[in-house]
Amino acid sequence: MDLGLKGKVAVVTGGTEGIGKATALRLAQEGVKVAICARRTELLDKAAAEIGKTGAEVLAVAADMSTAADIERFIKAVIERFGRLDILVNNAGTSARGKFLEVDDATWSADLELKLFGAIRCTRLAVPHMKKQGGGRIVNITNTGAKQPGAQSTPTSVSRAAGLALTKALSKEYAADNILVNTVCIGKIKSGQHERRIRNEGLDANEYYARTAKEIPLGRVGEPAEVANVIAFLVSDAASYVTGTSINLDGGISGVL
Repeated sequence: MDLGLKGKVAVVTGGTEGIGKATALRLAQEGVKVAICARRTELLDKAAAEIGKTGAEVLAVAADMSTAADIERFIKAVIERFGRLDILVNNAGTSARGKFLEVDDATWSADLELKLFGAIRCTRLAVPHMKKQGGGRIVNITNTGAKQPGAQSTPTSVSRAAGLALTKALSKEYAADNILVNTVCIGKIKSGQHERRIRNEGLDANEYYARTAKEIPLGRVGEPAEVANVIAFLVSDAASYVTGTSINLDGGISGVL
């Protein structure tokens, strides 16, 4: 199936591993020119080389999505290189969570700066370019805890819930400009972040994923490529009448639609 993406330009934040890299790879396979960013240059260079093997043009910029100046520098570099911006995937983020009384202001601020304000700032810079060319696609990565937060889930559940509100508000504001805005609410998905935390706790990643899978109706933890496939659909011509929508990508674990 031709998704109609060839020649488009996509920005994927947090694009060096997990969902971000899988999304950049999937879009590159469709002929999209891809720009990725991340803080760690060694992972950035490795990811860019892997994506480049698809034959797609790749721009990799070291940037911190919690820093306004870095975001401005990144988007400026994208426009200078490609001359346009069609797709924005706000993916950069972590899963900071803990007991409410133990989460200090610095942790709250860092989480909101990275996940909420990072998405706000990237979108603010991307929208004028999308409007100029007659449309665009924005996908915000959130999680199912935004809809159904559990105990000890702050600050991440709150910042992700704000991401849902941002998605809906922007979808209504920019529908007339043919800028479609949606969110993918992920559940348990394999990631480098999880695996580093697991190793630091002295656990085996495969054992952790196997134990976690017991809670999931489909009986397994999701793969980053499965998220990337849904994102590719949302930014494609096939989803031209889909906006303001959240898609649960969680193996059925969420209790809400």
